[in-house]
Amino acid sequence: MTDHDYSWLAHYPPGIDWHAGMPRYPLWEILDRAAAKFPRRACMDFVDRITTYEETARLVDGATAGLQALGVKKGDRVGLLLPNTPYFVIFYFAILKAGGIVVNIDPLYAEQELEHLVRDSGLKLAVTVDVRMIYDKARKMFGRTPLERLIVCRIADALPVYKRLAWWLLHGRETARIPRDARHVTCHQVLHNHGDARPVEIDPATDVAVLQYTGGTTGVPKGAMLTHANLAANAMQCRLWFSAAREGGEVVLGVLPFFHVFAMTVAMNLGVLLGATIIVVPRYELASLVETIHAKQPTLFPAVPTLYAAIANYRRLVNYDISSVRYCISGGAGLPVEVKRAFESVTGCVVAEGYGLTESAPVVSCNPLDGRNKAGSIGLPFPRTIIEIVSIEDHETVLPPTMRGEICIRGPQVMKGYWGNEAETSEILRRLPNGDWRLYTGDAGYMDADGYVYVIDRLKDMFLCSGFNVYPRIVEEAILRHSDIAECVVAGLPDTYRGQTVKAYLVMKDGKTITRDDLTAFLADKVSPIETPKLIELRARLPKTVVGKNSRKMLLDEEEARKNGRNTAASA
Repeated sequence: MTDHDYSWLAHYPPGIDWHAGMPRYPLWEILDRAAAKFPRRACMDFVDRITTYEETARLVDGATAGLQALGVKKGDRVGLLLPNTPYFVIFYFAILKAGGIVVNIDPLYAEQELEHLVRDSGLKLAVTVDVRMIYDKARKMFGRTPLERLIVCRIADALPVYKRLAWWLLHGRETARIPRDARHVTCHQVLHNHGDARPVEIDPATDVAVLQYTGGTTGVPKGAMLTHANLAANAMQCRLWFSAAREGGEVVLGVLPFFHVFAMTVAMNLGVLLGATIIVVPRYELASLVETIHAKQPTLFPAVPTLYAAIANYRRLVNYDISSVRYCISGGAGLPVEVKRAFESVTGCVVAEGYGLTESAPVVSCNPLDGRNKAGSIGLPFPRTIIEIVSIEDHETVLPPTMRGEICIRGPQVMKGYWGNEAETSEILRRLPNGDWRLYTGDAGYMDADGYVYVIDRLKDMFLCSGFNVYPRIVEEAILRHSDIAECVVAGLPDTYRGQTVKAYLVMKDGKTITRDDLTAFLADKVSPIETPKLIELRARLPKTVVGKNSRKMLLDEEEARKNGRNTAASA
């Protein structure tokens, strides 16, 4: 393809150069550059404890030397088993500066999930906190996995002095007692030392910065190898897209967990690249989050659709001022048009839906913030990013506008491959005759004549009902147009007559209710009879993933348990 084939160039937002150059330096340099330019600017605000860029860089240098003193060398994997705290930011950049590879770990992983990840990555060292539910799982990895040592950080030490007593009074029982032995190192020992960090030679294009674990075709989590160049490029692509953002003048709301690739890039790495203040939110709670927005006045708010929906439907929202928010980027799941409109109507901030996946560091497209924002679309390709719609049948033919196929990506943010898994890598990454690597996303979609891309659904989420393809997202979008419905997930359940039948799981607003007949009548002019749910289930809440996405998988797991007599919930 040549430039004249890129239909999006004619509709690109003013002031953004699709051909812009990408960084060629190690990822950790974004922090050093920000500290040099904005030394006294607040880098992190953690429940009112402020850490400047100068202080953050100094702590990172200390941690780098401390890690090297513990034997960390180039290519060593070091785990971050941490909630959102200053420790995450400090050790993330320190591991990279020491030449290590960050292994992001969800602190809520079950023991079996954690054990697989530690074994697969060959993890010998990890950083965690003295919270019992997290630390207790980590220590159980000793002796049955390669893990040899834990660096344990005290939550209380990260708080302002005046809040530490309250922490002990409220959470003392949740705090783990840490043994004093060779397998445990205190955070203080690592951060505060008299050694100097030894420079490490990094090739940004080939050296892996982060192993980001994700599910895949086998269902077994795999480590996406994201290089320094991948992550630095994606942070810069986000920076170019937020063209009006003021360096040293923005405040990022970091409520999504940093161990998730979306928050790692769009909240943390982009925040540091901008010299922004990052409000580090340790956990999500709706009332507290709205109060934080009111008090801290963030300007950049990356989030998932369910979070925007929760704020839009919050009964007490009228009591708070959240007008400081200027940039909202939605990712992690499809943004229903009704959720977008509801949030925009109560905040006045345009929500730009973006799109990406772990294997692309993660963002590959977004709706313009200054330009045409097409509801229902995932927007235009990011700078230096090529999006192609490829035939599902032959996996090679690039389809013309409006034709449906598999969304494929080429660009500087595309991963190196899966850690130790060439077979899975070859399924998703394919080399083209011109030398480019094409990433096959597994998402069905199309591109319109203006270059805007639309996701229909995950190919694996599509199901067959009476021989017809049913895409859950299309049905969910239609259902959410009902004014009484707050949240919805659609799934295909086994059916002896239809093969699979459509079921909708609904959360209603303010005690409202609905019957299947009511829903059928509402959807009569919106979806086909085949797509119309034959079963509905009203629920107080829907199961969520760690970043707040509604989880279809958990609902299907519940259905399987119910089928086997382990669950007594009934459908409406």
